[in-house]
Amino acid sequence: MRNVSILAATGAAFALASHAQQADDAQVPRQAAELPQRLEGTGERAPETVPRSSAEEGAEIDPAAFRFGLGRRASGEEIAAVDIDVMPDGHGAPEGGGTFAEGEELYATHCVACHGADLQGVEGTGGVALIGGRGTLDTDAPVKTVESYWPHASTLFDYTQRAMPFNAPGSLTPDEVYAISAYILGRAGILDKGTEMDAATFAEIEMPNADGFYRATRPDTGPGEAPDAD
Repeated sequence: MRNVSILAATGAAFALASHAQQADDAQVPRQAAELPQRLEGTGERAPETVPRSSAEEGAEIDPAAFRFGLGRRASGEEIAAVDIDVMPDGHGAPEGGGTFAEGEELYATHCVACHGADLQGVEGTGGVALIGGRGTLDTDAPVKTVESYWPHASTLFDYTQRAMPFNAPGSLTPDEVYAISAYILGRAGILDKGTEMDAATFAEIEMPNADGFYRATRPDTGPGEAPDAD
């Protein structure tokens, strides 16, 4: 009986405390959140205030000198290290050279894991086919390879020099890049297997899809050249 009395007293005390808290809450003034501002005319919600930019804290820019107070002027050696593009006529190509036979050995070491012994690519690695595909570009199943799609041999050299092999891009010497390029072009039937490839070779190589590209219309170059209707 005593336990019942204690429980009843506890319940009554809790009810009184809860009622008192509700009474106190009722006396606290409540303020509703402000509604978002609306744009006049459209009624759309106005954008939030843009925070102050930290750029205002930087040094002033001198437009006349075109100096921004950032970084430093690149050295000749640093510029030369990245200025390695090769043009279709061979301009910009480095000194050196390589043969089909040399490229065959290098391909087996650096390229076969991704592009396969037959140069048809390895699906599991994502390596694409490098040769084949001639005559497929205007079909429903075009096969784009170095042989069928690329318009200039210099693109092969330039890309290989910059981005290959996949696990160590930029690690090949110019002689090695020449040799691998000679091997791929030789397997494609574009370059004679007995020809040593060097800077002068680019202008002599005629890629199967050399006429498959045309200049696009751009503000800096003017109207492009439309392809033949047929």
